[in-house]
Amino acid sequence: MNKALEILKERGFIKDCTDYDQLSDLMDQGPVKFYVGVDPTGPSMHIGHVVPFFAMHHLQLCGHNPIALVGGGTGLIGDPSGKTEMRKILSVEEIQRNAKAIAGQLSKVVDFSENPAPGVGKAVVMNNADWLIDLNYITFLRDIGSKFSVNRMLSFEGTKQRLERGLSFIEFNYQLLQSYDFYMLWKNAGCRLQIGGADQWGNIVAGIDLIHQMDGPQCFGLTFNLIMRADGKKMGKSEKGAIFLDKNLCSVYDFYQYWRNVNDADVIKFMKIFTFMSLDEIAEYEDPKRNINEAKERLAYEQTKIVHGEEEAEKARDAAKALFAGSGNKEGMPTVEIEKSELETGIGLLALYVKAGLAASNSAARTLVMQGGAEVNGNKITDARYTVTLSDVTDEEDIILKAGKKKFCRVLVK
Repeated sequence: MNKALEILKERGFIKDCTDYDQLSDLMDQGPVKFYVGVDPTGPSMHIGHVVPFFAMHHLQLCGHNPIALVGGGTGLIGDPSGKTEMRKILSVEEIQRNAKAIAGQLSKVVDFSENPAPGVGKAVVMNNADWLIDLNYITFLRDIGSKFSVNRMLSFEGTKQRLERGLSFIEFNYQLLQSYDFYMLWKNAGCRLQIGGADQWGNIVAGIDLIHQMDGPQCFGLTFNLIMRADGKKMGKSEKGAIFLDKNLCSVYDFYQYWRNVNDADVIKFMKIFTFMSLDEIAEYEDPKRNINEAKERLAYEQTKIVHGEEEAEKARDAAKALFAGSGNKEGMPTVEIEKSELETGIGLLALYVKAGLAASNSAARTLVMQGGAEVNGNKITDARYTVTLSDVTDEEDIILKAGKKKFCRVLVK
């Protein structure tokens, strides 16, 4: 098997391939152009979205040429694959803003520089709005739609699941448009391979068939495992919701803590998929004599460094140490500000927990307190009527609130 495919296999990415042997032979002949698409249906990707782009990173290092396709056109419709209901239709302006933000996030994982290092493939970002927005519908139906069998489209698992709940005509067109993307990327850029999550299998195969019917060469599809946690839950979700790459949607500290608190059984698997560490280095953490917390801290640090940069990763790591080990810098902690005047008259503990984002409501905060899960500066508070005043402010002009075992907030007094 080709070296690049072997790396993806060893790191736990690969689920299916349309033809391993032929793809391996093609890769052995020289650099292959390949693509993965992402629809800008939100302002940020979450960590479940980036698995194909980490695979893209490894393929790029092996000299192959990535195309990151931002779906400025398909995003106006929304992919029904793997979804239980129709996506919200966004405006053109929202799609454009999201596309710009997502392109910036992808640059953390894939090198889009003009002059990559020797041996590293050159990557580009493209937008399918360039060829989809101005399509003539009648011409498209004649030239492209005529190549598709409705019966076959209905046979794909993703489509069958949506049919049970209702599939709109606009979504049904999505497979044609994604297939057309692959055709256009082959025709204009020489792209021969599409990669993506396992839920994209039907769309990928349809694109390969279209290229074949349009007298193109043999093209290929490679899909990756849906990453599940050891507890059976979907990767990228937490109690607070999705773990986004945008720090305005998920703080750097919360991002770090998500990785720091993964299940023991997931650590090595996630190191292989979500970091750039070598397999030899990862193997050192598989030693049963080694403390599993060392591996968790390394995973959290490496992933945070990739997405948010080394400085932010160090702040988050120091903040975690400050909270859990009594050492380190508090700067990276989740923080809210409060006016000194509010503490002069006193603010109710329940209201402060809500303000700090540690409870959704006064009722939820009261339950937390009554169950013994609330602490102020390390002191457990069990009185729901407790009033926080200037006497609770530390020498560092802050108050540290804790909710449960792992949720903290630093209240800065101004």
